[in-house]
Amino acid sequence: MRKYRRAAAAMAVAIAGTVLAGCGILPGSDESGADKAAAATGQRVALLLPERNASRYDAADAPYFSQRLKKLCPACVIDYRNAAQDADEQLSQAEEALEEGAEVLVLTPVDSAAAAAIVERARSKDVPVISYDRLVLGTPVDYYVSFDNAKVGRLQAEALLAALGDKAGSGEILWINGSPTDNNATLFKKGAHETLDGKVGIAAEFDTPEWNPENAKAWTARTLKSLNGRDLVGVYAANDGTAGGAIAAMRAAGLPAVPVTGQDAEIAALQRILVGRQHMTVYKAVRLEAEKTAELAFDLLSGKKPEMDSTVDNGAGAVPSLLLDPVTVTKDTIKETVVKDGYVTPGALCAGAYAEACSAAGIA
Repeated sequence: MRKYRRAAAAMAVAIAGTVLAGCGILPGSDESGADKAAAATGQRVALLLPERNASRYDAADAPYFSQRLKKLCPACVIDYRNAAQDADEQLSQAEEALEEGAEVLVLTPVDSAAAAAIVERARSKDVPVISYDRLVLGTPVDYYVSFDNAKVGRLQAEALLAALGDKAGSGEILWINGSPTDNNATLFKKGAHETLDGKVGIAAEFDTPEWNPENAKAWTARTLKSLNGRDLVGVYAANDGTAGGAIAAMRAAGLPAVPVTGQDAEIAALQRILVGRQHMTVYKAVRLEAEKTAELAFDLLSGKKPEMDSTVDNGAGAVPSLLLDPVTVTKDTIKETVVKDGYVTPGALCAGAYAEACSAAGIA
C-alpha cells in the first residue's frame, strides 16, 4: 500500500510538471538567513489528502503544494498520502507519517470530526497541523486555509436562481448535498439554503455519502421515479461529481436538460457546461490555496507563526484562518477564469467532440 501511495504521488506531480509556481510568501517569510538554514536540514512535511472522487487532490493540490514547498525548501521531504475516502486509513497514514518524522501535518480530513484524533496525535509530538481546505472539528488546530465555503453555496444558489428565472416560483428542484462527514459540505448547504429557501420548491434533498457520484446518480434515478409528473426545473448539486451523477440519471430517464450547479471546475464539468448539460461550477483557485499552504508550512518549519486576518470557530476555539474567494464559472466566463489562470488548458478542454463548443465560447 505504501508503494502504491508513493507511486500515486509521483504521478500527480508529473501531471502538473509544466505548471509554474509563483505566489508571494505569507507575512514574515523570506528565503534567506535562518530560512535557508532550515531548508538544508531535510525536514519532513506530511500532506494528507482525503479522496479521489474529486480529481483535484491528486491532479492539482498535491503538485501545486509540492512545487511551491520545494522551491522554498529544496531539501524538504514531502510525504504525500491520499486516504481514498477512508477515515481509518487516514489516521493510520498520519500515525505512520509522524513515526517517520513529519514536522508539520497538512491535513484535509476525510471526516471532519474523526480527524480530531489525528490532530491530537500530532499535538502529542508537538507537530503543528494545518487544516487544509476542510476544517477539522472539535479540537484545537494551528491554522486553517480554505475558501469562504458558505459563499460557495450562495454563489451556486444565486446562479441557479438566475438560470431558473420565472420557473423558480412554479417548479421544483432536486437538492444534492455533499458528504455529511465533511464540514465544507455543511457550509455549502447552509449558504445555499440561506439563498434558495422560500424562492424555489424542493422536491427532495439528499446528503451524498463519501461525495460519491454513483451515490448521487442512484439517488437521482430513484427519486425521478417518485416525482409522478411534477415539474422538475433544476438541480442544486454541491460539486461537479454529484452534478455529473444527477445529469447521467436524468439523461438515462430521457428528461430534458435543466440548470444544474456544481463546484471544483473539473474538466468534465466544464465540458458539460460548454454543451449545455450543466449550468455552472464554482472555481476555487486551488493553486493559490495550495501554494499559500506550502508557504505557511515552510514558516512553521522555520519556527515562525504568521498572524492571519481572520479566525474560524471549529468548536474548540478560534482557528487562525486564511479564507480565499470562490468564483462563479458559466459558459460565458470559462475563458476569463479557469483558462486564463491556467487551471485547465484549451487542449484538454476542447479535445474531440468539444472543439466546436469551445470555438463558440471563444476558446481557441
